[in-house]
Amino acid sequence: MIKFVASLFLSSMLGCALSAHAQDALEYPTKPVKIIVSFTAGGTTDIIARSVGQNLAEKLKQPFVVENKPGSGGNIGNEIAARAPADGYTLTIASVGPIAINPTLYKDLRYNPLVDLVPVVLIADVPNVLVVSPNLPVNTFPEFVAYAKAKQAGTLNYSSTGTGTSSHLSSFMLMEALGVSAQHIPYKGAEALNDLIAGRIDFMFATIPSVIGQIKGGKLRAIAVSSPKPSRSLPGVPTVAENGFPDFSAGSWFGMLAPKGTPQAIIDKLNKEVNLAMIPLEHRFVQEGADPVGGTAAYFQEFIRTEHLKWKKVVIDSGATPR
Repeated sequence: MIKFVASLFLSSMLGCALSAHAQDALEYPTKPVKIIVSFTAGGTTDIIARSVGQNLAEKLKQPFVVENKPGSGGNIGNEIAARAPADGYTLTIASVGPIAINPTLYKDLRYNPLVDLVPVVLIADVPNVLVVSPNLPVNTFPEFVAYAKAKQAGTLNYSSTGTGTSSHLSSFMLMEALGVSAQHIPYKGAEALNDLIAGRIDFMFATIPSVIGQIKGGKLRAIAVSSPKPSRSLPGVPTVAENGFPDFSAGSWFGMLAPKGTPQAIIDKLNKEVNLAMIPLEHRFVQEGADPVGGTAAYFQEFIRTEHLKWKKVVIDSGATPR
């Protein structure tokens, strides 16, 4: 009898706790929400975060404030988010690098993004695009392949936004697929594009939002995109996959995550609201170079798992180490 009463008491307490979480989610948010972006203002992550945050603020009647915390390849900002109270009032919008690549690239992480941050929703897929200077005598992907193979070993070069980034590893993957040796020259931010436009660099994989203006303005030539399917943002630009490399897939992506322990009811509400936000934001995202995705939190979790395994192999094969 005592065990039965105790069981009823525990069940009642659990039911009250679940009801409290449900009520919190129903009222959430009741104060400003912080969205941490672990890169500088003006970049792709920042643009997506501010677009989504503005929409959520309008719908949920509370500010969603973006705070830029750049450094260490995105690790600083994401660690801040991971160590924040798990109450739904600190979130992060992060990308493939800090979540799927860095756990292998960095040997001394003080947190584990695969454990200490829980997925909320995959927001956008952002293919990398292979771009060259208009001075380079190539207009198509087959011409690029022929040009790359004709260069003497070590004389072909490519830039990236940093060692171990998606930009770097996408180029490494392509050179491996072509059987071509090329020199990697890492940069920080826009400097990589400046030297590419000036013709001092042969090619680069860059996120579409970061170069779509230069492509449309004729300062860079788009050769191919890294996603399995063509990007709606660059109609007419073929994929690497359809040019004889069907397994090639090396895009970037961006999603919302929360500290581990955030109530599931709040995760579910945020997932629903961001999915709804993708409807009015779709045209804007496509214009800026991103393909909206959405979906469940469970889908995003499985997506991160497969992405981590894919990039882990590439990082190890490339020998990349952070600088």
